Parts: sequence; structure tokens; C-alpha cells
Amino acid sequence: QVQLVESGGGLVQAGGSLRLSCVASGRTFSNYDMGWFRQAPGKEREFVATISKGGESTYYGDLVKGRFTISRDNAKNTVYLQMNSLKPEDTSVYSCAANARGPSTTARWYDYWGQGTQVTVSL
Repeated sequence: QVQLVESGGGLVQAGGSLRLSCVASGRTFSNYDMGWFRQAPGKEREFVATISKGGESTYYGDLVKGRFTISRDNAKNTVYLQMNSLKPEDTSVYSCAANARGPSTTARWYDYWGQGTQVTVSL
């Protein structure tokens, strides 16, 4: 089992920045590829970003490319999501997820999920 706990969400004005963190425990963090997803009320879960086990490969959803950056620190068992130039449409619950099979944009590929952290972007 892998336990994931997100933090760093909050309320920010459009154009601002937030950094989300996700701390993992339970198993060797570096054995897992990590992803960030988001889900707004009434909408389907949406892929945001993914990073490979060693951090050498990253991939982003089209809506966040160029604004968000995923990174990880395996010594701290933590994956980050730096979010810049935030827009009201980025408002959502952001969740991190882990899987051992490889980086993926597909939510069902992931085995472990955090509880999520709310990000609200105001005009």
C-alpha cells in the first residue's frame, strides 16, 4: 500500500501561483511513477501531469502545458506541482496518484490516490 497526502491548495487570484505537494509513505517512492489529476464539480477527472520514477520524463495535459511543472524529490518521498499563471478554469480538486507500471495520462492506470486538495482561482 502507498499512502498519499496532498497539501498546498488554497484560494489565489488569476495570474497567481501555487505549489502543491504530495507526500508518499508505505513503500519505496522511487518505484512509482506519479501523476496529478484534477476534477471540478460536474466534470470528469482530467489529466494534469505525470513524471517517471527517476524524474527524467514528464508529460502534461494540453490545458496546463507551459504553465504547470511537475517535479519530484525521491529523498523526500514527495512530488510537486508548480502552478503558474493560474486561471479561473483551473479551479478544481487536485489529486496525486501513483502506479508502478509507467507514466500514464489515464486515471485507471493508477493504483493509489490521495484525498485531494482544493484549488480555487478567483478573477
